[in-house]
Amino acid sequence: MFTITLDDGKQLSFDGPVSLSRVAAEISRELGKTALAAEVDGEMRDLSTLIDRDAKARFILPGSPEGLELIRHSASHVMAEAILQLFPGTRFAYGPAVEDGFYYDVDTPSPITAEDLPKIEKAMRSIVKANRPFVRRELGRTEAEAKYAGDPYKLDNIARASGDVLSFYEQGAFSDLCRGPHVPSTGRIGCVKAMSLAGAYWHGDAKQKQLTRVYGTAFPTQDELRAHLERLEEAKRRDHRTLGKQMDVFSTQPEIGPGLILWHPNGSIIRHEVETFWKEEHLKRGYRLLYTPHIASEEIYRRSGHLQNYGDMMYSPMDIDGNPYRVKPMNCPGHILIYNAGSHSYRELPFRWCELGTVYRYEPSGTLHGMLRVRGFTQDDSHIFCAPDQAEDEINAVLDLMEHMMRTFGYKYKAFLATRPAKSIGTDGQWLTATSALRSVLERRGMPYEMDEGGGVFYGPKIDIKLVDALGREWQGPTTQLDFNLPERFNVEYVGADNNRHQTVMIHRTVLGSMERFIGGLLEHYGGDFPLWLAPVQARVLTVTDAAVPWGREVLDILRRAGLRAELDGRGGKIGAKIREGELAKVPCLLIVGERERDVRAAAVRRRFAGDLGTRGIEELAAGLAAEARERRLPPRPEG
Repeated sequence: MFTITLDDGKQLSFDGPVSLSRVAAEISRELGKTALAAEVDGEMRDLSTLIDRDAKARFILPGSPEGLELIRHSASHVMAEAILQLFPGTRFAYGPAVEDGFYYDVDTPSPITAEDLPKIEKAMRSIVKANRPFVRRELGRTEAEAKYAGDPYKLDNIARASGDVLSFYEQGAFSDLCRGPHVPSTGRIGCVKAMSLAGAYWHGDAKQKQLTRVYGTAFPTQDELRAHLERLEEAKRRDHRTLGKQMDVFSTQPEIGPGLILWHPNGSIIRHEVETFWKEEHLKRGYRLLYTPHIASEEIYRRSGHLQNYGDMMYSPMDIDGNPYRVKPMNCPGHILIYNAGSHSYRELPFRWCELGTVYRYEPSGTLHGMLRVRGFTQDDSHIFCAPDQAEDEINAVLDLMEHMMRTFGYKYKAFLATRPAKSIGTDGQWLTATSALRSVLERRGMPYEMDEGGGVFYGPKIDIKLVDALGREWQGPTTQLDFNLPERFNVEYVGADNNRHQTVMIHRTVLGSMERFIGGLLEHYGGDFPLWLAPVQARVLTVTDAAVPWGREVLDILRRAGLRAELDGRGGKIGAKIREGELAKVPCLLIVGERERDVRAAAVRRRFAGDLGTRGIEELAAGLAAEARERRLPPRPEG
């Protein structure tokens, strides 16, 4: 007799081996129909698994994150079977579930094209409808190598797998090395979609053979799949690369080099407004601005540990007077040297220093992505030098600043506490103290957070903030890192009340991350419809007739004197066409002026998302718009 304890504390007793599918059915008929797998004593298992001992079990349902991953992993095997049907002789490398679906890297005898995707999807649906079971087989390593002797991808995967007994899953004519688990049968996968194609080198190595990566997705229901596809269409519409070109915000050009952003006038205005806001808020909170060089002696990065721990992200040295120099990947060593240029008393602490510092880091060409993944970027870097007993209050103030700025931009967010990575410096005691301090601040604030085990930087743990945009996607945002290590390496000290020297605590933090990634994210978050204070052109004056052009010029002058970025469309032509052009340009406020408006010194106002607001006196209107921009208000806008 043994007992299975469920996650709600309920216990079931059995007198002989029992499958997890039977346990689910014993709990309820509904669970027996819907459960996909189970977590047994912390390990995921197929429902066909037999249990013959005391154990704790939690069943995985389709609506859970684990259930969705199971569905997609199983769907990747279904897609592989479909490809095998359509392209006999195909060999398969990898087929994992990923954030929005799954993929399989395949080596086909003839190329797969976009025109083949509907055929693959049709075959996938047939396999799902057939409701064939996923069957787990176990082979000894020698037996597995013999069975797949002619397949280099299988042999490579077998060589990389651990243990002497390897598991394979098969359904229909397809079988692959796989740890599992899988859903019970293909019919439990739900709705599938073959999405797209890409090239992928085997093992990500450009020297290896290029495979075809076939992407797909799966959801438990058709409604969920449809909603996902609609979100993808909306994301495509909001793509910052497309909007950046349409709105003349930025470009990347081969003459400059990949991953290096050229800011056009419209983008520069947006950046100027963001940086001005950033500087104002920092100065209010006692920060002082710094500037450091773009290059520095390699020795400083060796001393900081960046060269040893971050060298693969740094650019090659340049020879200057026989000494190696590097373009800077980080701003912190320069800030440390400024601190160490003088002697400091505990009475002076904390020092809050900030810099909009441009840094350069190598990113492989295949990972570059518009403004979001670049090789040169301006980081809103700040460093706080304080005594140990000041650290928690300083971190708390950093989170106050973060919350204020993110509310102003209209972002929701999630917090993560990232702990010591495998590659790190410092003692266990330093890491424990630093991690405890960050946790204490989060808990004192009552800020919900998740753990990110091993996600810290090499010199210390951090609080990571993930921004949630209008489509519910998460973006890397503010980060706060507590560092005991660099102060030790550089002898960053202060004279205490006891007249002895003590090591300073150093807090690294960014609120925006980088200007490139943050503004690229804003483009997608707003869909290009910036609030008035950020819009490159805040108001456009549209004349109805040629006779209204003089009044249009006067309106333009009044708007500009109020501090607004405004322009005049005084061309001939129909006013409806001018309005459409202004809406396509995403100008927040259109002011329509004719002879009637001239006679009463007014304009007919049309606002994005709000429509026609009627006729307003121009002086009052200009003052109101200027106040809206000055106060950085977020206007009402439709959800999503």
